[in-house]
Amino acid sequence: MKRLLRFYGAPIVIVVIGLVVAFLFMAPAPPKRVTIAGGASGGAYAATAESYAEALRAEGVTVEVQTTNGSVDNLNRITTRQADIAIVQTGLAADVGAKGAHSLGAVFYEPLWVFARAGRKAEELHDLAGLRVAIGPEGSGVRVLASLLLTEVGVTEGKYTAVPLAGQAAAEALQRGEIDAAMVVSGPTTAWIGALVADRNVQLMSMGEAHALARRHPYLDEVPLYRGVIDLAAILPREDVMLIAPAAQVVVRDDLHPAIQSLLIETAYKDNSAGSWLAEPGRFPTSALSDIPLSDEAERYYKSGPSFMRRIFPYSVANFLERAWVLAIPLVTLIIPLVRAAPPLYRWRIRRKIYVWYNDLRALEAAGRTADTPEERTEVRAKLADLQAETGNVEVPVSYTDDLYRLRAHIRFVAELLDRMSAQERHARI
Repeated sequence: MKRLLRFYGAPIVIVVIGLVVAFLFMAPAPPKRVTIAGGASGGAYAATAESYAEALRAEGVTVEVQTTNGSVDNLNRITTRQADIAIVQTGLAADVGAKGAHSLGAVFYEPLWVFARAGRKAEELHDLAGLRVAIGPEGSGVRVLASLLLTEVGVTEGKYTAVPLAGQAAAEALQRGEIDAAMVVSGPTTAWIGALVADRNVQLMSMGEAHALARRHPYLDEVPLYRGVIDLAAILPREDVMLIAPAAQVVVRDDLHPAIQSLLIETAYKDNSAGSWLAEPGRFPTSALSDIPLSDEAERYYKSGPSFMRRIFPYSVANFLERAWVLAIPLVTLIIPLVRAAPPLYRWRIRRKIYVWYNDLRALEAAGRTADTPEERTEVRAKLADLQAETGNVEVPVSYTDDLYRLRAHIRFVAELLDRMSAQERHARI
């Protein structure tokens, strides 16, 4: 065992050094703490952020969910490195900027609802010209979208009165008659959306320009709201309505670990792939509506699905193996030649020792044959005895005992040869 360790020690040390160097260049582990920019308390963004937080916490990641003012605030938090993950409305990147941000894809529709007081013509967006229209406060995602769409149809700023109300506040102002129309972004299950749809004094616009707007803006989709889908008993809405919808997308910092990104996309599939009142099953998550470039991990995931390791192992194990897999090629490249070279090197080392002894034996034989005096031959004979003792104490594998015993026989042969020569010389002197 000691002999094997002495020989294999160097290759083992090389492999260990290779492992250490490889680990130094190994991809970093995922962070243990992340921050998610959600939205207003009780809203769809906050609920989505909390769902992602639960998935991350289940894998041992500490998560802080931030309450924010919505999409614009969320995107700003990503670009200023105040958050790692955010829920952001599609279509804002051009106005707000998305430097240092990547998208993981859209996860659900956020339809733009256009409500107007009953009795007014409200069939297309240009019908809002000259009205008091709630389009959201400055800096809000709904205001960016509403202003863009109104401008597209020729209702530019100054041709209508912009009222900085959004959400339920805008709905209540419309019901009280304080405004003429409201452009709001929300899901169809929101209580105040249902109340507006049911209100006989309010009409929901079926947007005639929806198809054209969706073609002009890849981050928008035309979405049908079918008759009765909100309340089938009350038949709400009372007829099919065509809406235009951006989507909520998951946006991350461009340096967020790929394993965290993959886990977020997995969660999106679990939460959103079943479909909704507005989306067919399998519509989400999707890369189709994102206006922010997809991350490399998102592109890989949408093309190939979960990684091979993730399909078999839990998150933490799969992540380690995926990072360690990078080490396999250099390590195998290092180990295979060492393993192949070790046996020949070991054989060479054993035989080299025997060959060295053979060189010593030949030198002693030559010295014995040319000795001029009995004393010189006796000295050579003593050295042969030492060599015989040395070879008798050496340990070699069983497969090399033939070589060793052949050497010892040859040492004995040379010793006997010198003894005969000494005897002949003594006999000649008599």
